[in-house]
Amino acid sequence: CGWPGQACAYKVGHNEWVRLREKAKTALGPRFDIKGFHDTGLALGGVPLTVLERTMNAWTPV
Repeated sequence: CGWPGQACAYKVGHNEWVRLREKAKTALGPRFDIKGFHDTGLALGGVPLTVLERTMNAWTPV
């Protein structure tokens, strides 16, 4: 890996991404658009997970 803790940081981010995606899928049902979800999240670039969560919650009208 190269950096101590890199794998842990990756996994924490991965878990949050999956959690937010599942939340959106549940909320939107058949209207869920995986491309739209990914485009929205990835367009943010490297941001804190709180910013990712806030943005993706806004993308998912609940």
